[in-house]
Amino acid sequence: MAISYNRLWKLLVDKKMSKADLRKAAGLAPNTMTKLRRDEPVAMGVLEKICGTLDTDFGDIVEYIKNSEV
Repeated sequence: MAISYNRLWKLLVDKKMSKADLRKAAGLAPNTMTKLRRDEPVAMGVLEKICGTLDTDFGDIVEYIKNSEV
């Protein structure tokens, strides 16, 4: 299983907002932004802050990608 935050990055582009702007507006720590950039899991509270800042829903910023086994 994998998590992708590509939807978040696309949303930021649409809103003409930088990652640094998001970090400051949502009050996120720099290491949290690093986790997001690496598609690593973050706490639900972090996602709530982002959704509140961007006035959006979880599905608009996070995507679950099922790993296919070969």
